[in-house]
Amino acid sequence: MKKLLIIAMACYGLSARAQMRESRDFLYLYSDSIIYANNIKFRPDFSGTLRVRVDSRNVPIGQVKFLNSRDGFFANTRKIGGIRAEEFAERIIEGRINVFQERSLSYAPFIYNPNYAYETHYVPAPAASINSNMYYNKGYADLKRLNCSNLKRDLADDPQSMDMLRAYRRSVNTTTSLYIAGAASMLAGVAILASDGKNAYSDSNFIIGFSLSALGAGLITGGYLKTFSSKQKLEAAVDSYNR
Repeated sequence: MKKLLIIAMACYGLSARAQMRESRDFLYLYSDSIIYANNIKFRPDFSGTLRVRVDSRNVPIGQVKFLNSRDGFFANTRKIGGIRAEEFAERIIEGRINVFQERSLSYAPFIYNPNYAYETHYVPAPAASINSNMYYNKGYADLKRLNCSNLKRDLADDPQSMDMLRAYRRSVNTTTSLYIAGAASMLAGVAILASDGKNAYSDSNFIIGFSLSALGAGLITGGYLKTFSSKQKLEAAVDSYNR
């Protein structure tokens, strides 16, 4: 009976978190405590340090793991990769895998509001394709960088997603080969064009050098274009996992 009660309480907690995420403003702290609020804003304290204003109290940004407000759902990225300033990423995809993208926090110190003397807002930005400023997590877990190495561990229970990740890796390898071949061809072409053109083969040297440089430029362009199809495969892996 005690075990059933514990399971029921756990299920209720999960349900409450889901409802909280959908309908209420709140802070989810690194201590795993939750602060509900009627209004959440960013504002500086007397030292100029930004804090989260939660109704009538201030909360240091460093304590905030997730934030849900009228502007969206955000996650603190401060624990990702070395020493970082306090930054937030906005959730742009919600599912079994949540995807976050960094947003610029613009502070306007002299704009007065009758409710809050100073306000800070996230500047809206359209959702972009996969890039280095994107992160992901499951549920309320810590953020991770959105890359193939991390996803391979977290998507391992979905065969179709893993197939897409393998296709992504092959595409990346092809892109790298194109860049290397293109750079080598361009360097060879430039070296020939820069050589002494006064010999009997100067005309042929020019043609060869120019051709190699053009080929190199074409290979590099092909590698650049290939990166877009690679990103689409990474996106497809996430989409497949969230179905």
